[in-house]
Amino acid sequence: MLETSVRLLRLLALLQDGRDRSGPDLAARLDVTTRTVRNDVERLRVLGYRIDSQPGTGGGYRLGAGSELPPLLLDDDEAVAVVVGLRAAAAGTVSGIEETSLRALAKLERSLPSRLRHRVDALRAATVSAAGGGPTVDAATLTAVATAIHRRERLRFDYVGHDGAGSVRTVEPHRLVYTGRRWYLLGWDPDRADWRTFRADRLRPRIPTGPRFAPREPPGGDAVAHVLRGVGSAAWPHPARVRLHASAAVMAQRLPATAGVLEAVDERSCLLQTGGESLANLAAFLGTLDVPFEVLDPPELRDLLRQLAGRYAAAADAGP
Repeated sequence: MLETSVRLLRLLALLQDGRDRSGPDLAARLDVTTRTVRNDVERLRVLGYRIDSQPGTGGGYRLGAGSELPPLLLDDDEAVAVVVGLRAAAAGTVSGIEETSLRALAKLERSLPSRLRHRVDALRAATVSAAGGGPTVDAATLTAVATAIHRRERLRFDYVGHDGAGSVRTVEPHRLVYTGRRWYLLGWDPDRADWRTFRADRLRPRIPTGPRFAPREPPGGDAVAHVLRGVGSAAWPHPARVRLHASAAVMAQRLPATAGVLEAVDERSCLLQTGGESLANLAAFLGTLDVPFEVLDPPELRDLLRQLAGRYAAAADAGP
C-alpha cells in the first residue's frame, strides 16, 4: 500500500506540469507497466482529480480542472512563493479576502517542513513593504471586471467620479492595473470614442455583461504606462514634471514603475512625470536620485528648492 501511495504522488507530480503525458512515457518514468498507469489514473480520479485522456498515437493524460479543488503538490520554491503571496494578500488592498488568506496561510504553514519554514521566516524578517495606503476594492468587483476582460465582453457599471457625481458607464475593458496605491480599470469608451481610466474602488459592475468585442491596442501598447500617465495628476496631490540629466534607460533601472512615467528626451536626459503627498516629500525624493535635474512644473516646487538650497548652504557655512 505504501508503494502504491508513493507512486500515486509521483504520478500526480508528473501530471501537474500541464503537459500531455503518454501512457508509455509515464510507465517508463514510474518503472511500471502501462496497465498500472491506467489503474493509478483511475485511483486518482476516485480521489477527486479530473484527469483527461486522449486515445491514439498523439494522445495521453492531462490533469484538468474538476468541480472541486483536490489536494495539490507543490515543490519547495512553489510552496514558499504561495506563502509569501498569501501574506501579501492578507495585508493587501483587496477587501474581503484577508480572513480567507489568513486561513489558507495557517493551513499551509502548518504543513511546511522545517527547511521551508526557515526560508519563509528569513524572507519575512529581511523584507518590508511600502505598498498599501490606498482604498480597498471589493474582491467581487475585481473578479467581475477580470471576467469581462477575459471573455472580451462589454462592461456596464455605476461609477462615482472624483466630484462625487454618479453615472452609468459602458466600456470595452482592457486591463486592471495596480499601481501600489490603487486599482484602476483601463478600457475603451465607445460613447466617447477614446480610452478612459477608472478607479476600481469607485465602480460597481452591472450583471450581466454586454456583447463581445474585438480587443484594441492601448496607446503605446503599454497599459501600465498609459494608466500612470493618465492618473498622475489625480493619484498625487502634488504632481510634477522633472527633466533628469541621465538617460531613460539608466533611470528605469533606478526607479520603480510606481515612481512615475519616464520619457526619453535624448541619449543623456529624460522627462519624469511624478508626484508626492507633499512638496517637501517630493523634494526629498528628487534629492535621492543622485542625478542633476530641472523642475519644469510646478513653480511652487522650484520655490521650495530655492529655500532648501539657502537653508543647506547656511548649514554648510556655519561654524562649529
